[in-house]
Amino acid sequence: MNTEIPYKIYLSEEEMPKTWYNVRADMKNKPAPLLNPATRQPMTAAELAPVFCDELIQQELDDTTAYFEIPKEIRDFYKMYRPSPLVRAYCLEEKLKTPAKIYYKFEGNNTSGSHKLNSAIAQAYYAKKQGLKGVTTETGAGQWGTALSMACAYLGLDCKVYMVKCSYEQKPFRREVMRTYGANVTPSPSETTAVGRKILAEFPGTTGSLGCAISEAVEVATSSEGYRYVLGSVLNQVLLHQSVIGLEAKAALDKYGVKPDIIIGCAGGGSNLGGLISPFMGEKLRGEADYRFIAVEPASCPSFTRGKFAYDFCDTGMICPMSKMYTLGSGFIPAANHAGGLRYHGMSSTLSQLYHDGLMEATSVKQTEVFEAATEFARVEGILPAPESSHAIRVAIDEAIKCRETGEAKTILFGLTGTGYFDMKAYEQFNNGTMTDYIPTDEDLAKGFASIPQQ
Repeated sequence: MNTEIPYKIYLSEEEMPKTWYNVRADMKNKPAPLLNPATRQPMTAAELAPVFCDELIQQELDDTTAYFEIPKEIRDFYKMYRPSPLVRAYCLEEKLKTPAKIYYKFEGNNTSGSHKLNSAIAQAYYAKKQGLKGVTTETGAGQWGTALSMACAYLGLDCKVYMVKCSYEQKPFRREVMRTYGANVTPSPSETTAVGRKILAEFPGTTGSLGCAISEAVEVATSSEGYRYVLGSVLNQVLLHQSVIGLEAKAALDKYGVKPDIIIGCAGGGSNLGGLISPFMGEKLRGEADYRFIAVEPASCPSFTRGKFAYDFCDTGMICPMSKMYTLGSGFIPAANHAGGLRYHGMSSTLSQLYHDGLMEATSVKQTEVFEAATEFARVEGILPAPESSHAIRVAIDEAIKCRETGEAKTILFGLTGTGYFDMKAYEQFNNGTMTDYIPTDEDLAKGFASIPQQ
C-alpha cells in the first residue's frame, strides 16, 4: 500500500480560505436572472428585499465579482470545525482492487453533521448584522435546519423551520436536535399558513416536498416583522458560501501535487456539488485545466437527467421568484419512500447553465444501489455516510471499478457531505431488505411538467 500521501490531509488555520469564490464570474454564459412571478421581469434588489437579507441579495445578483471576503466573525466560527479533512480512501481502494486513487472531502465533522453549516453561519451572520429578529427556512432531511438552528443559537436569532412532513416523521432525532438549539420546527405542509392549507386541500395526506416547505417559510418571513427567509441550497449565494469546500480541497491536493481527473458530487439543489467543484470549474472555464465533473442525483427525483431546462417556480405555492433551471415542475412531489434529502424539484441555476453548456455531466442512481455503496464504504472507511453523500459514493465506486477493468489509474475526488447517524430508519429498511426503488414513469413526470409556466 502506497502511503506517501497521508490518510488525512489537513490545512492549517492560516491556510484556510479568506475569500469565497464566485464561479459565475468566469462563466461565459451567465445563469439566467431570477424573474418576478407577477411581471416576468428580472427581479431587482428592491423586490427581493422583503424576502432576503440585504447583503445576501447583493451576493445573489453579482455575476462579475470573482472573490468575496469572508468576514472575520465567520472565519472565526469556521475554525470550530474547519479546515475539514481531505481523506485518501486507501482502504476502499484496496477493497475494490482498483488502480484508481480515491479522495473524499469530509464535511461531517461538526455538530450539524453536514456541509450545510458553511452557509448557515454566513446567512445568520448577515441577518444579525442587519438587525433582524430571526429567520425562517425549510429543511428536507434535516441537515440544513439543524445547521441553521445551530448558527442562530450562536448568534441569538430566532429560527423557524418548516420540515418536509415525511422527514419530520422519519427523523425525530434530527428534529429534536433543532429544537435543542432553540428552533421552532413545524411539519410541512401545515395548517399554520395559508399556502400550507391550500396545498393540503389540493393534496390531502401529502407527505410534503421542499417546494411546499419553501412556500410556507417564505409566507411566514414576509408576513412577520423583523424576519427574512434563508435557503440552504439552490441559490447563487449558497454556492458562493459552499465554495470553501472546493477551495480547501484544491489547496490540500495542491500541497501534494495531485490533480483529480474526475470530481463527483451528489445533487439535490446544488449546494454541495457547486461548492466542491467551483474552483476546479473555474480553472476549466478559464482554460487552465480540464476535469470531468459528475452530478449524481436520485432516480426518484431526476431533475438533471429527466427534467426540463426552463423558467419555473422555486416553490409549490408559486410565490417565490422564478428561476431558469433543470426542473421537474414545482408541482412534482417525490415518492415518500425516498430516503434522505435531494428531494427538490429543481436544480441551481448556476449548475443548470453549466450542465446545459456541456461543462459537466449527470447521472441518476437507484436508492438500493446507493445504500449498497453506503454500507460498503462504512465497512471499510469507518464513516457511516449520509444517504445524500452515498449517491456520490455509488458513482465513485463505479468509476473505480471501471479503472480496475481498464487498468487506468485515474484520480477520483468526491464530496462526503455528512454523516448518516440520524438516517438509521433508512439503513434499517435496507438491512431488513424492505427498501424499495421508485422511479417515476413518464406519466408521473408529466404531472409535474404540467405545472411549469408557459415559456
